[in-house]
Amino acid sequence: MRTLAMWLAAGLAASLVTDAARGQFGGSMGGGAGFPGRNSGNGNAPFGDPSAISQRALYLTGRVVLSDGAALPEPAKIERVCTGASRVAAYTDLKGRFSFNLGQSQELADASQAPGTGPATRGARNRPILDCELRISLPGFRVETVPLSDSRYLDNLDLGTIILRRIANVEGLTVSATSALAPKDAKKAYEKGLEAAGKKNPAEARKDFEKAVEIYPRYAAAWFELGRLSEDKEQFDDARKSYGQAVGADAKYIPPHERLAWIGLREQKWQAVAENSDAILRLDPIDYPDAYYLNGVGNFQLGNLDAAEKSAREALTRDTAHKNVRTPYLLGLILAQKGNYAEAIPLLRAFLEQNPDVSDAANIREQLASMEQAAGQKAQQ
Repeated sequence: MRTLAMWLAAGLAASLVTDAARGQFGGSMGGGAGFPGRNSGNGNAPFGDPSAISQRALYLTGRVVLSDGAALPEPAKIERVCTGASRVAAYTDLKGRFSFNLGQSQELADASQAPGTGPATRGARNRPILDCELRISLPGFRVETVPLSDSRYLDNLDLGTIILRRIANVEGLTVSATSALAPKDAKKAYEKGLEAAGKKNPAEARKDFEKAVEIYPRYAAAWFELGRLSEDKEQFDDARKSYGQAVGADAKYIPPHERLAWIGLREQKWQAVAENSDAILRLDPIDYPDAYYLNGVGNFQLGNLDAAEKSAREALTRDTAHKNVRTPYLLGLILAQKGNYAEAIPLLRAFLEQNPDVSDAANIREQLASMEQAAGQKAQQ
């Protein structure tokens, strides 16, 4: 039977690389290739009681502005949150405007009536949306929420202007500052590259991005896009070089740090994972919860257990939607390595109960058995 230490290190590495290959590897916020759902409704299911007598499409509109009057550096994300569950509803355009189909408005019967009976009165039609809110976020700015509980079902619901305020001590940028200094010809080549990438023509896009950095070597955004093209083809050496050029051109530009951390995870280059996730968290400790997870992984594999535990706990706290199911597992392994079996064992048990079909379940069960054996020996001593 393998020793506990062997299971902790080897088991985590194998599961992380498996996750990376399946698709956890690749979720970047940066890049100019577009944002999912931008300027479009998503046909979400309607709110409210299914006993509606008639339904009309309900559109929410509004505008997001920055408190300092600057233009939005990238589209702001609009999430719909109902009874604790969240989903991305839309993105603003660069002028901050948004409009999307919230679903179907319901002209409801009065709550005192049986479903499907009684007239749809104006008052019943204006029944509030219960337990729902919109959450507007943009890296480097405070998240704003707009409760919908007081809003009324109207044909078109205008939420007006929503103001985002910058977070102090966030130095990182999701849009490179060097882009504003690029010469006209370099900008033109970069924009052509984005257009070609959007049309699924990577060869043409690469020519345009290479032209952009030839004209303007400090064009961090163009270097980043070259890295993305290489990464898409799994040419990771070339991707690292391009991302490195982006970091060299603009050290506060977060997206290349993020991609370098994920590539490091895939290739089990733990120092790269730790260093690049450290860089993200120095630049923006608010908007990148996955960076805490990556930092925990990197430091755990390097043997920096105190730093790993701190990052893993922070990742668990910030991942309120439980999007990363591996975080409790990671924390459990770190705690076991530190001899804290009392807290580690329940974390692994809960992980297996909630995720019984994970590909490495057999390995995790063996890890758990090793922990339980070690805990028993410790108790006897």
